[in-house]
Amino acid sequence: MSFRLLVAAAAAARHVGAAPAPRRHPALVARRGIAFTAPRHGGQTLVEKIAQRHAVGLGDGELVRSGDFIAIRPRHIMTHDNTGAVIPKFQSIGATRLADPQQPVFALDHDIQNTSERNLAKYRGIEQFARTHGSRFYPAGRGIAHQVLVEEGHAWPGTMVVGSDSHSNMYGGIGCLGTPVVRTDAAAIWATAQTWWQAPPVARVELRGALPPGVVGKDVIVALCGLFSRDEVLNHAVEFAGDGVAALPVEDRLAIANMTTEWGALAGLFAVDETTLRWYEARARRFEDAGQPHATVSSPAVAALRASVEAEPARWTPDSDAVYAKRLWLDLGSLTPHVSGPDSVKEATPLAVLEERAVAINKAYIVSCVNSRAKDLREAADVIRAAQRARPDTPVKAAAGVSWYVAAASSQVMADVQASGDWQVLVDAGAKT
Repeated sequence: MSFRLLVAAAAAARHVGAAPAPRRHPALVARRGIAFTAPRHGGQTLVEKIAQRHAVGLGDGELVRSGDFIAIRPRHIMTHDNTGAVIPKFQSIGATRLADPQQPVFALDHDIQNTSERNLAKYRGIEQFARTHGSRFYPAGRGIAHQVLVEEGHAWPGTMVVGSDSHSNMYGGIGCLGTPVVRTDAAAIWATAQTWWQAPPVARVELRGALPPGVVGKDVIVALCGLFSRDEVLNHAVEFAGDGVAALPVEDRLAIANMTTEWGALAGLFAVDETTLRWYEARARRFEDAGQPHATVSSPAVAALRASVEAEPARWTPDSDAVYAKRLWLDLGSLTPHVSGPDSVKEATPLAVLEERAVAINKAYIVSCVNSRAKDLREAADVIRAAQRARPDTPVKAAAGVSWYVAAASSQVMADVQASGDWQVLVDAGAKT
């Protein structure tokens, strides 16, 4: 269920160049490995290719490489409630107008239940700033900012989008190079449309095989955090590849990319593939079937995206001789549910062990910027449905003494889960909204 944080146990199968993992129960072994690559000349990673398309002032034939300091002009810069802190920084440098009013995106999501006059005044000020400068603004209630940027097409495959939030990595789930910036850099981007960036070392993570039933995308990234817990990807960008990627839905990829932040990475990126393209085609049809065609996520735009991916594969994939700082692999079929923590995703305990301990639960949440999408809520509702079928004469309810909270990642997700009936299943089982 989504409020259980699941992760695979660590056990060494092949571990080159790093300290051995702690011993685990032999039935709860996850196969994985790591190899370090000596620096050499070669092709570009996908991270380097996308960064190059957004670099400013490169010379003819100059290629972006890990370690380079470059000026970049990102497609968009996202700020949320902290827009209120960026505005005075913007003004303090003497700026009076946005260099590109279409570049900033403001989405309120962090403190939306705070109805104090002070917070509401801040929200009004952010909205007025957006109106004054002609920028996109999404009010409280529209959804988690990262989810909104993906839904609205601001985070778009093959582009680079930065955000004044550490989980801007999430955009990598749809093939957009997302990475965080600090508030001062956000203000500078507002004023100049660009900022500096040091291209990070890139780690290639090969996902092999397929996930067992009941194991989902969040399990993959929590497993990686626990298995490679010695800063193997600290301040790296991570590219996910391998035959296991194709079977991962976009929702799972977004969760994995989002939590590369907890793993210490600056970005987590999936290449655009058939799964990505079909997801966008379905979204475009959704808007059109509703009689509200989307300005960005439209059938013509998605068709152009598909045409580019099919006609220019080198643009959308790393070079075969791309240079990676290190290569890691994980056998998805070896994963088994674990609960992360306490206090750190580097710690994990087999779910079976916790069940034997009968650990008391006081609060449970199905809400975060990692998931809370329709797929996550459907999976939670399916657990309730299965329990109800097993005991049809007894209504399934949250256990006494457990406060269980649920929220959708966005207003679009909310509409979907209400239409599917999944939301009502959770509410009827005692979830608080």
